[in-house]
Amino acid sequence: MKLKASFSKRVFGKKHNGSFELGFFSPGSSTNRYLGIWYKNIPVITVIWVANRNNPIKDLSGVLKINTTGNLVLLSQNSSLVWSANSTKQALNPTLQLLETGNLELRDGNDGNSENYLWQSFDYPCNTLLPGMKLGWDLKTGLDRRLSAWKNWDDPSPGDFTWGIELHDNPEIVMWKGSKMYYRSGPWNGLGVSGAPELKPNPVFGFNFASNENEVYYEYYVKDKSIISRMVMNQSNYHRQRYIWIEASSTWSLYASVPRDNCDTYNLCGAYGNCIISESPVCQCLKGFQPKSQQTWNPMDWSQGCERRTQLSCQDKEKDGFFKFVGLKLPDTTNSWVNKNMSLKECRTECLNNCSCLAYSNSDIREGGSGCAIWYGDLIDIRQFSAAGQDLYVRMPASEIETKDEHKTKVIVIVVVAVVCCRAGPRNYEAWGGPKNEAFL
Repeated sequence: MKLKASFSKRVFGKKHNGSFELGFFSPGSSTNRYLGIWYKNIPVITVIWVANRNNPIKDLSGVLKINTTGNLVLLSQNSSLVWSANSTKQALNPTLQLLETGNLELRDGNDGNSENYLWQSFDYPCNTLLPGMKLGWDLKTGLDRRLSAWKNWDDPSPGDFTWGIELHDNPEIVMWKGSKMYYRSGPWNGLGVSGAPELKPNPVFGFNFASNENEVYYEYYVKDKSIISRMVMNQSNYHRQRYIWIEASSTWSLYASVPRDNCDTYNLCGAYGNCIISESPVCQCLKGFQPKSQQTWNPMDWSQGCERRTQLSCQDKEKDGFFKFVGLKLPDTTNSWVNKNMSLKECRTECLNNCSCLAYSNSDIREGGSGCAIWYGDLIDIRQFSAAGQDLYVRMPASEIETKDEHKTKVIVIVVVAVVCCRAGPRNYEAWGGPKNEAFL
């Protein structure tokens, strides 16, 4: 992305710290002017925040100032208001600071507490998430920190590709395309999320997820402070991309991109469908289920999903049990419930005693697992991973579970017979006078 940068010297001039700069710029071929923040020492001008993204300045005017009420405002010709920080807090000595993190803070210079601020740009992200930025909710104020892509490279106004946290009992990190859910990560499990295998302990990045009475948010940080990294919402291909700056080649290197493949498409396989990227077709019904419409399933339209081969008998819970599925992206948690203090055994009992409960799992997989997550209603947006994912216990009629157990028994019998035959072979070979070890070749 090419940018033409210029700066107003009437208030702050070019305000900068060691890593970032604040000033006016014009993106791409546009002549519109915006107030933004970008990396100072990176030759490829990379904007990480825009103040007036919805209201560009149409000429060379533009003044950023702190007004008489202590609020940060951007003015154009004839002192017309272009943008305001809308700070509701009063300050006797308001000051503006651009921090090493890339965060622009309006503070009271008389307040020595570094945790206090009147307003900060990190609370109003644009298309970029930096290390230390929070994606999510301040539940006390109702502030929703959500990213939205630039409409295009010439226009930083919000596009329809957004990323944030869906609030419910078991919150999830979600991307939307317009008003429709586009990608879902799966709920946080203490180490990462079941739908994003790359979000796991590694030597480059660390991750935090908080969910309490005050806030719900996700953030990441770099373990090596010399690494420059950013996450960007890209409207042109509807991908969220994580980049690392490579100094030797002076380029941004793509580290990870989401969605990764077709199975990341939200609810591709419908209810009780399991997306397996190595299969053909990629959508398969969970064991114990069958396509709801065989006519539409075959031509690769899986939206109607799957249905049970045998219906549950909730009135007699002795006839129901659970089948363990391994390595899954856990289902959409919109209709789910969490108790962090329950054991997995208590979770099973809780689910079995509720006719509406269709599946359960540990809510935290650390140290052998703890906590209880329960699902009500159809299980949707599931995918299979070969070396990741999480265990999910799905409610099944006892007859379906017995069928699976019988199949396992047959496999074990075949293996045992094969082993006996192999052991008989060497003894017979020895009787014929051949060398003992050759019988195993």
